Amino acid sequence: MSGTDGWVSTGLAWRDGRAVLSAVHGRRTHEREVLPGTEVGWRLGGPRRCIGALLVGRDERTPCPHRAGIAPDGGAVQCPPCQSVDRGLALARDQILDDGRTYRLYLAWFGEGLLKVGLTAEQRGTSRLLEQGALAWTFAARGALPAVRRAELTVSAAGLARERFKVRAKVDHWWEHGDAAHRRAVLTDARARAHELLHGHEVELLPGHPVVDQVGLFGLTGGAPAAYHAVEGLADGAVVAGRLRVPIGRHLLLDRPGGEPPLLLDTRLLTGWTLTPAPGRPPSGLSLVPRARPEAPDTQEALF
Repeated sequence: MSGTDGWVSTGLAWRDGRAVLSAVHGRRTHEREVLPGTEVGWRLGGPRRCIGALLVGRDERTPCPHRAGIAPDGGAVQCPPCQSVDRGLALARDQILDDGRTYRLYLAWFGEGLLKVGLTAEQRGTSRLLEQGALAWTFAARGALPAVRRAELTVSAAGLARERFKVRAKVDHWWEHGDAAHRRAVLTDARARAHELLHGHEVELLPGHPVVDQVGLFGLTGGAPAAYHAVEGLADGAVVAGRLRVPIGRHLLLDRPGGEPPLLLDTRLLTGWTLTPAPGRPPSGLSLVPRARPEAPDTQEALF
């Protein structure tokens, strides 16, 4: 099937606390809420295309004027020209010094030893923390973009938290993440230490902001499935199918019939493919990597 026409996946986003999958056809957009228990099935058509860019001053994504192709199994969802003008990437690369909006500095906990510092536009609410799959988080400060960015760099340079973690490192902590009291204590302490570092900065400190725990929201109270197959690559003609579980950040867990391990799909891999309904068809054409919960270390001393 040619991917030159039809609905092109633009991935998963969180809006008003709901996970939404979206696709575009020209300038038309279709959105579907990710509801646990829903059976889905999509056949992928290529080539995989750039999804365009979010431009400064616009709320709607602008389609790629080049209809450029992108790597079928890569993490990038935009061609280089669209990347160069995308508002979100420009912010991440410090190419926008100030845009007049208010930003919030956050601390996010992804697992033991994985404490992240970042910023998000106040108008986005908590969407960024949901999309990143933060297991727990708190806002630490607010202010104009230049001041919040300086605060982020200060916290990172002090070694209190890092600005980035690889997706695999976050996912591996889904099996074991301690209890809510521990997560709350880590973040509360980290926020207090961050405030000491930010004394004199031109930001409003938020000492009373609650610690928000998202483990239950993501269906991870008992941890991730003991075994699953991670989708590492997609191809033209592949079929993605299964029964949806609760989404985790931008990841989908799909149960398969017959007791096979569920699939874990990073929806960024789905982005850029043309989707056609494939009801009743099993998954096929997927590059899968089996993963399993690590065995607990044997702490019992040997008899001899």
